[in-house]
Amino acid sequence: MIIGMVVLSIIGFELYKKICKANIRFGDEIEERYIFIDSDDEFSDLVYMLKSYNLLLDIESFKWVADKKNYINNIKPGRYFINKDMNNNELINLLRSGKQSPVKVTFNNIRSLNSVSSKLSSYLEADSSDILEVFLDEKFLKKNNFNEYNIISIFIPNTYEFYWNTSATKLRQRMLKEYKLFWNKSRVNKAAEINLSFQDISTLASIVEKEQNIRIDERPTIAGLYLNRLKKGVRLESDPTLIFALNDFNINRVLNKDKKVKSPYNTYLNKGIPPGPICIPSINAIDAVLNAEEHKYIFMCAKEDFSGYHNFAKNYAQHLINARKYQKMLNKKKILR
Repeated sequence: MIIGMVVLSIIGFELYKKICKANIRFGDEIEERYIFIDSDDEFSDLVYMLKSYNLLLDIESFKWVADKKNYINNIKPGRYFINKDMNNNELINLLRSGKQSPVKVTFNNIRSLNSVSSKLSSYLEADSSDILEVFLDEKFLKKNNFNEYNIISIFIPNTYEFYWNTSATKLRQRMLKEYKLFWNKSRVNKAAEINLSFQDISTLASIVEKEQNIRIDERPTIAGLYLNRLKKGVRLESDPTLIFALNDFNINRVLNKDKKVKSPYNTYLNKGIPPGPICIPSINAIDAVLNAEEHKYIFMCAKEDFSGYHNFAKNYAQHLINARKYQKMLNKKKILR
């Protein structure tokens, strides 16, 4: 009986170690890590990953417990948070439950759909090409009144939580839902007052965003200026649209030769609003357009004190005076490009 009890005690202790003893191996000063399981992964893939990252003290005990709990046939993809005190039982229960740790995704100041697709793919399992493809799907674009140029306006800057294995299609559904929530009754009514589509408002807001990304209190004034130009049929003549057309974002000074570039985004040559946003506009910039200041300004030029504000003018003669003061300061500081 004594020998039997000793044997049972040894077996019990070994079972206890396999099931309940902490089995996570972290490097020094690392308190937490994440396990990423792809949608097409099998148990052997998970084991290979755990071995590659040397994450477990005893891989065989993990495999044994996984088999007893039938986890090997119940793999769930996702991003899972683990801490250094977890034992095999706790780890397998977590992975088997599918209780993921969501990722937080924030996007702003992004210029193109390619760029936002690339950024999203860095947070999610979905590949950037898959994300790009679903957002450019012709049926989706047509059904929701978008096109390949203005589809970027579907992204409303905010911080969103996603599960890591969110598919490209579900990502698109979420963005469309957030877009529709953003365009609430109040904003819809204001859009109707200025007689612009949501997409054109986002495009105009992106120009306002790039014209004034320092002194945001000035944005409603700038928005009002561009609305004045649209009403009068005057070209917007916005330097940021020209920089976008040139695809050179290091330009600090637009030259007359730049204004000749042939592009639908060149507002020095083309009347009206460009075909799509030149960046993902912030909520502040969109609301600046919807709540634009009423005035009679038609021209603006950066202030010569480099404060980030602008001098505004109602006529070309005054604008020339403002422009010469700014150009003089550029020359003085030897800012040629």
